[in-house]
Amino acid sequence: MARRTQADRSGTTTRQIVTAAAERFGSAGYAAVSIDDVARAAGLTKGAVYHHFDGKTALLRAVFAQADEDRARRLAEAAAGLDPRAALRAGCHAFLRGCLDPAARQILLLDGPAVLGWAEVRAIEAEHSVALLQRGVAHTMPGHDPGIRTHLLLGALCEAGMLLARAADGPAALAGITAEIDALLDALHTAARH
Repeated sequence: MARRTQADRSGTTTRQIVTAAAERFGSAGYAAVSIDDVARAAGLTKGAVYHHFDGKTALLRAVFAQADEDRARRLAEAAAGLDPRAALRAGCHAFLRGCLDPAARQILLLDGPAVLGWAEVRAIEAEHSVALLQRGVAHTMPGHDPGIRTHLLLGALCEAGMLLARAADGPAALAGITAEIDALLDALHTAARH
């Protein structure tokens, strides 16, 4: 039987802390959760959490990065096997459905931008969800700057996510918001042909 290295144990502990923090931040919100809360939820000491993260903001950054990586995976799964245009649309629909998840909404739409700032949030997203969106835009709208179009579409998706977050009945609002995103995508595709 192979012996676990210190790096293996450290990686396991880090994942344990991030998982516990994601559960706590996602349910109670960043402001209401302390490092002690995270340590208890992870079954560790406060010192163990501080050994892996230099504070609550660094922990939120790790939670946000994991949540964005998970979001990008779900978007890719929704788009798998489809032609590029249908894949972009399916990915946008999956993004919007993901905004209905209370924990994802709390971490990705509310606390992440408020605590980490937009520059840090965009830097994290550039590695996962925005990179995926940009590939979709580049494949479906050739001849235009995919970076600009990606950020315009991302802005619309984020605002749509905030509309869903504030809606009295998010699932009921989803259909109308999705239809408007579809109309925006159709307009972008039409403009790309000219």
